[in-house]
Amino acid sequence: MTETSTLLPAGSLAGKTALVTGSSRGIGADTARYLAEAGANVVINYRNKAPRAEKLAGQLRGLGVEVLAVGADLTDADSVQAMFDSVRETFGGLDILVLNASGGMESGMAEDYALQLNRDAQVRVLETALPVLNDGARVVFVTSHQAHFIRTTPTMPEYEPVALSKRAGEDALRERIPALAEKGVSFVVVSGDMIEGTITATLLERANPGAISARRESAGKLYNVSEFAAEVALATVEPVPADNTRLVGDTDSFAGE
Repeated sequence: MTETSTLLPAGSLAGKTALVTGSSRGIGADTARYLAEAGANVVINYRNKAPRAEKLAGQLRGLGVEVLAVGADLTDADSVQAMFDSVRETFGGLDILVLNASGGMESGMAEDYALQLNRDAQVRVLETALPVLNDGARVVFVTSHQAHFIRTTPTMPEYEPVALSKRAGEDALRERIPALAEKGVSFVVVSGDMIEGTITATLLERANPGAISARRESAGKLYNVSEFAAEVALATVEPVPADNTRLVGDTDSFAGE
């Protein structure tokens, strides 16, 4: 993505501030870019990719918006609090919070790391963000069909612990919809099929050769990173569906609940 897109009208998010977790690369970075192109000030969150985050921040500042790059381990409460303290100090408040960061397939992590990151940390980030979310703010949780439909449609064994933990995170966040609504904050889940070019897809392909091409053949098409990020960006501004869910890509292979 080098050219300025016309995904969201230029200036349509002027004066707004967005934070995207896990946005130094991949879907998060492209989502942050789309929001900045529409005029939003952006908070780039990263865990340990500071140079990459600062490079992206420099590019987005070139669009004429303010950008804050903040390192924070979302599984660490103090780290998350410090991030939102920085947001409040710099921007005063937040209008868009995109819960994009996830994981669980990394090697050498604790056995319950997937649950810590994909459920506990997501709830912690939301709850810590609440005092800085402006009236009318939008929260977007990014997940996969493999996780969203895990109760009714099995996934690859290698991905199952991650899928279960992400669904647990989605459920925990959904429980907070009424409380968010009372505060004037809307919430939407964006669920996508396997995304070409993501770390997760690469790790799954390594563990299960042919898995991605098989899924592509079954679905007819898989979205790439920038295409899916566009859907996430649109979810920050478009009306929230009645079931608070935006499904991206083929769902014919997944049984509804």
